[in-house]
Amino acid sequence: MRKIAAAVVCFCACSNAAFAESRSGGKFWPQWRGPHATGVAKKSKPPTEWSETKNVRWKVAIPGQGHATPIVWGDRVYVQTAVKTEKRLKPKGDAPAQLFGNDSGRDQSADIFASGYLQPEERRRRGGRGRRGRRRRPKPTQVHKFSVLALNRLDGKVVWEKSVCEELPHESLHPDSTQASNSPVTDGKHLYAYFGSRGLYCLDMDGNLKWKKNFGKMRTRNSFGEGSSPVLFGDAIVVNWDHEDDSFIVALHKKTGEQLWKVNRDEPTSWSTPIVVEHEGKPQVVTASTGYVRSYDLKSGDVLWRCGGLTSNVISTPVSDFGMIFAMSGRRGDALLAIRYPGATGDITDSKAVVWQHDKDTSYVPSPLLYDDTLYFLKRSNAILSCFNAKTGKKYYAQQRLEGVDGVYASPVGADGRVYIAGRNGTTVVIKRGPEFEVLATNFLDDGFDASPAIAGNELYLRGRRHLYCIATN
Repeated sequence: MRKIAAAVVCFCACSNAAFAESRSGGKFWPQWRGPHATGVAKKSKPPTEWSETKNVRWKVAIPGQGHATPIVWGDRVYVQTAVKTEKRLKPKGDAPAQLFGNDSGRDQSADIFASGYLQPEERRRRGGRGRRGRRRRPKPTQVHKFSVLALNRLDGKVVWEKSVCEELPHESLHPDSTQASNSPVTDGKHLYAYFGSRGLYCLDMDGNLKWKKNFGKMRTRNSFGEGSSPVLFGDAIVVNWDHEDDSFIVALHKKTGEQLWKVNRDEPTSWSTPIVVEHEGKPQVVTASTGYVRSYDLKSGDVLWRCGGLTSNVISTPVSDFGMIFAMSGRRGDALLAIRYPGATGDITDSKAVVWQHDKDTSYVPSPLLYDDTLYFLKRSNAILSCFNAKTGKKYYAQQRLEGVDGVYASPVGADGRVYIAGRNGTTVVIKRGPEFEVLATNFLDDGFDASPAIAGNELYLRGRRHLYCIATN
């Protein structure tokens, strides 16, 4: 089912994000996974070393909770958060407590999940790893305020704060999830703040609401929470809505919120963010889910091709360059597909369009990093790194442990020939880009990092559970 808008949509020859970095000298990070949706800031040069007393330009407490990646445009940093208020309400329908786990016992992907971060010895004391069975969590009773903050990039001071809605969340969450895990996106004219079941909000760059769109209420698998972010290209903004009820993907006109098309999807819950790629000047939206990696024509919503082969609970966002897409998953199996999409049509599962694939130590929560022709990914959500030649599938190294890092949810980022991997325990390892593993620095801050870093100009932005850090040499 789809609805084609009467208006004709013009699409840019290149993505808004990549154009922004090109014209700005690398001073922008306008969306989840950066200007090229690969995790790389090609013209940036952030510091290699830092601590609480070194190369921290500013450190600002962020109210509430959120795993949304900060985005950067011009002289401002934008952050989404969900803040518990003092208002309490009875859950609608007086629904019973929700269960966390699965039919076979405790979800193995949750072996480092905890409420906040627990050091390994504390997890063992509480019986963390390998504990079987389900845990009941009560439905939320506190109203949350869903807000966007604009911070001055120079000193971290709040320029404006906009509360887009106050609402009682309809689902409890995985202990490590938040009610603000979706990341915003901007084209420099408007900011699109997305809070999943709370809606999509178009704001101008001063925080004034222009339009809003509600898509309903997600029912995520095992109440794990929400996480997919929108993607913006040309005049279209696309939202993927995979959950345990009727799933769909929808494109809206970015200026008005008018629906351009909507296509139903036969997919369970996924948390992966779509990406946009182009072939012969025609943009296509690529989604990764349990059933298939699918490509949709951005103008019409028609399915162009599909490819099976991923495992369940797809969280990682694909990355793409040189005519190839790299999609992976890491729950109940390992899967990495390297797909050549130019000319692909129909079902390309196990066809020559799948250039290479890999079935060991792939990422679950973190997304891969594609840095030039080098692909980096972590094992599940652990600090164990693999590095491959993206074009050929040649393994440079694998099962490389990152000393000092214990658990990784944040996706790796890259700049200036370096790869930055932020751990849940506050440690960030910086390694040299290339076929050989070489640690350049190991840095520690007094916070834990679940949100993915952002890089803009010569600055690295690390969103912790309590603070947002701007890492810079001056």
